[in-house]
Amino acid sequence: MDRIRIRGGNELNGTIPISGAKNATLPLMIASLLTDDTLTLENVPHLADVELLTRILGNHGVDFSVTGKRLRQESSFGRTIHFTARNIVDTTAPYELVSKMRASFWVIGPLLARMHEARVSLPGGCAIGTRPVDIFIDGLRALGADIEIEAGYAVASAKGGLVGNRYRLPKVSVGATHVLMMAATLAKGETILENAAREPEIADLAACLTAMGAKIDGAGTSTIRIDGVRSLSGARHRVLPDRIETGTYAMAVAMTGGDVTLTGTRADLLPTAIETLARAGAALTPVEDGIRVYRNGGGIAPVDVSTDPYPGFPTDLQAQFMALMTRASGTAKITETIFENRFMHVQELARLGAKISLAGQVARVEGVERLKGAPVMATDLRASVSLVIAGLVAEGDTEVNRVYHLDRGFERLEEKLGNCGAEIERISG
Repeated sequence: MDRIRIRGGNELNGTIPISGAKNATLPLMIASLLTDDTLTLENVPHLADVELLTRILGNHGVDFSVTGKRLRQESSFGRTIHFTARNIVDTTAPYELVSKMRASFWVIGPLLARMHEARVSLPGGCAIGTRPVDIFIDGLRALGADIEIEAGYAVASAKGGLVGNRYRLPKVSVGATHVLMMAATLAKGETILENAAREPEIADLAACLTAMGAKIDGAGTSTIRIDGVRSLSGARHRVLPDRIETGTYAMAVAMTGGDVTLTGTRADLLPTAIETLARAGAALTPVEDGIRVYRNGGGIAPVDVSTDPYPGFPTDLQAQFMALMTRASGTAKITETIFENRFMHVQELARLGAKISLAGQVARVEGVERLKGAPVMATDLRASVSLVIAGLVAEGDTEVNRVYHLDRGFERLEEKLGNCGAEIERISG
């Protein structure tokens, strides 16, 4: 099993290219089920989750090509992948596939919309919380689907097709907003989604669906209107930059010092995180094709944050920000409001010398003068990269185990950091 070894103490200087957003790529790939034409996606990152979802879609009959190559044969950042779901051969998403990646449950919306049936395994819990799919099911029922839970599967049908309706999400859910928006594109009549998620990835999916012929208004706001159409065509769409990767590398620069330009990204994708980092002592300046990040001349200041749905502080940056706060000159309070188990990185950061106390969903981080390298264990995707950020300044060697979590969401992390001066290597076996 691969692990990553880091020798801390080096500033980061240079350029880091930001990849296409994982959280946008996955629903865009699933949208290929809505049409029998080819959907071409540009700027698709090299990630384990992308490869897994490609195999899952293949189970339904989706063909793919990667600019004439298979998935592991291309060396450049950002690929172009063509997805063609001309013939849906199976409307079942089995447990052995869905259990490996929760987002694969989202196929239920496009399959219902196009094929009027779906049998999709319930995904179960995960490391950072239960994340139930009740909202998905209730929303699809509001669009006329008949859904029963049988032996761990959501068995759904919509004889005659889905029908537009007004549905208010009981809580903001990015996944449910993706699924219901996709399903509504082929429903009869108008669908109005209220209390919808506002994340940039929602607007990115809507832009792709619109290019395919969908009629969508309001994506990126809390109210989305979709006028259903008879069919969708193929399209070509470029995946937006990964705002979580952008924030992660910005925090790494704030932690280590140095001067790095993050290319291929935009500051408007993460306004709250940028404002928070500025308060912590980082300078982030928009430049042509990216953002320049450097320390503003002082140390790291403690900043209290609370995770919230967009445009609030992203839960997917909470662990990284906690790593940064371990070196702050004071105490910071971090409140997690989205997932109930997203503090599992605390004990691993403590192995590096961090001083963190927990009380429910609140962590108090007392900054320390130095961290010291140690073997640590990645527990989930975002927690794993927080350990890398801490390791970049820890004295001696830090070895991060179970880095397959990192490979799910960060494209060639050790290569990008190494090119900017970090002493980091991947060890196989």
